[in-house]
Amino acid sequence: MATSGTSSAPELLVELDRNSKVALHRQLADGLRDAVRSGRLSPGSRMPSTRVLSADLGVSRRLVVEAYGQLTAEGFLHSTPGGSTRVAAVDTVTLPDRARSDPARPRFDIDFAPGSPDLASLPRQAWLRAMRQGLADIESSEFGYVAPHGLRAARTAVADYLRRTRGVIADPRLIVLCSGATQAIALLARCLDGPLAMEDPGFWLHRMVLQHNGIDPLPISVDDNGIDVDALASGEADTVLTTPAHQSPTGVVLSASRRTELLEWAQPGRLIIEDDYDAEYRYDRAPIGALQGVAPDRVVYIGSTSKTLAPGLRIGWMVVPEHLIGRLRTAKSLADTGSSVMDQIAFSQFLASGAYDRHLRQMRRRYPARRNALLAALSRHLPRAEVLGAAAGVHLTVRFPTGFPIDELTRRAAEARIRLEPLAPCYADPAAAPPGLILGYANVTESQIARGVEMLGRAARQLGAT
Repeated sequence: MATSGTSSAPELLVELDRNSKVALHRQLADGLRDAVRSGRLSPGSRMPSTRVLSADLGVSRRLVVEAYGQLTAEGFLHSTPGGSTRVAAVDTVTLPDRARSDPARPRFDIDFAPGSPDLASLPRQAWLRAMRQGLADIESSEFGYVAPHGLRAARTAVADYLRRTRGVIADPRLIVLCSGATQAIALLARCLDGPLAMEDPGFWLHRMVLQHNGIDPLPISVDDNGIDVDALASGEADTVLTTPAHQSPTGVVLSASRRTELLEWAQPGRLIIEDDYDAEYRYDRAPIGALQGVAPDRVVYIGSTSKTLAPGLRIGWMVVPEHLIGRLRTAKSLADTGSSVMDQIAFSQFLASGAYDRHLRQMRRRYPARRNALLAALSRHLPRAEVLGAAAGVHLTVRFPTGFPIDELTRRAAEARIRLEPLAPCYADPAAAPPGLILGYANVTESQIARGVEMLGRAARQLGAT
C-alpha cells in the first residue's frame, strides 16, 4: 500500500499486492477506476505525473503509463493541454452499506452472470438531467391514466432511434412500451392464438414466462446457421420466438438464406417474434438489420434497455403489426395500466438529447477489452472449452467436452464466491444439454475476469477435467 501526492495533485491511496497473480498494471488501473467511480477522485482533479506516481508506488513508469492509457481509453481520465492528466467527469457510485444488504441474497466477489451491462457505468447524472428537462416540458395531464401503451413523446423517440439504428419500420402508433422484454413476451402470450415455437437452446426465462401463461413452446433446434427453419416448417407452430441477430445463448447469426426461408415461412396467419436483445454491441462484424424492417406485417420486434443501461430500469418496447395493436394495448392496460410516466419522460429525453448514443459508444469501447480478457483467460486456464458467440453481445457461451462435471464446477465456484450460470436451463430438456456455461463479461473488471477464470481452471484440474 502506498500514498501518492504532490503539491498540485490529490493524494492517492493505492493498494498493490505484489503477491497476487493479477498483474500490477491491472491492479493499479482497477484501483484508480474504483477511486473515480466512488468519488474519491473528483472530476477535474489533476492526477500525479506518471513519474511521481511510479516513484511513490515503487513501480516502473511504463506500468503507470499503461494504466493511465487504459483509463483514458475507457473515459475515466483525459489529457489536457500542457501534458497533465485529469479525472474525467463520470457518474460516481455510492457504495452500499454491506451491513444493510439483504442477508438472504448470496453475495459473489466475481459475478459472471449474463444479461447485465456495466451497472456502475449507468449515466446517473445524464439520466437526472433528462428527467428534469422532461418534467419541465410535459403537460400535467400526461400523469393521468391516458396512455397504457406509452406516452406519445416516448414512443416517438423510440421509433426514431429504431429506424436510425436498426432499420425498423417503426410507426409510433404501433409501439407498446412495457416493463422490459419479459413483460412483452407475457403480453404476447395472452394475445396470440395457435401453437408457438422457440429456439432450443433459447433464453430460459422466456420459456418459463410462456409456460406460466399457458403456452408450452415447441422446441426448434439451432445449428451454426441459426434456427432450423425446415424443422419449424414441419411442425405445427403458427408463431416462432427467435433471436436472429445474436442467438441466445449460442451467439450464432441467422444466415442470409435462413433469414429468407424464415420470412417465407411467415406467410399470412403466421408470426415471427424477433427478440433483438443486444443488437447494440457488435465487435468483429458489421451490424445486421432487423428482420422487422423487411416484413413489418409479419414480425413483432422486441427490445429493451436491459443490456444497455440496466435491467432494473424495466424499460422495453414492442413494434407490432397493425392487426395486433388493439389486443396488445388492452393486454398492457389490464396488466398494469401503463409503465411509469417518470421513466418514459426520462428515457425519451435521454434518447432525443443524444445521451443514449454517447453512452453506447463509451460501452462499445470498454467491452471489447473485457471480452478479450475473458477469451485469453479461457484459452490459458480452460483450453479444452469451446467458445461461442464472441463476435457480439455481452456474454460468451462456453461448451465443455462430454462428461465434464459442470454441476460440480458450478458448486465449487459458488463456494469460492464466483457466480456462474449453467447452459442446461436454456434447453427444453436440460438433462440432454451439453455441459456448458454462459459467462457475462460486461459487469466484471478485467482483473476479476483473470482471477475468476484462473480459479475455475484450478477447480477443473482438481476434478481431473482438463
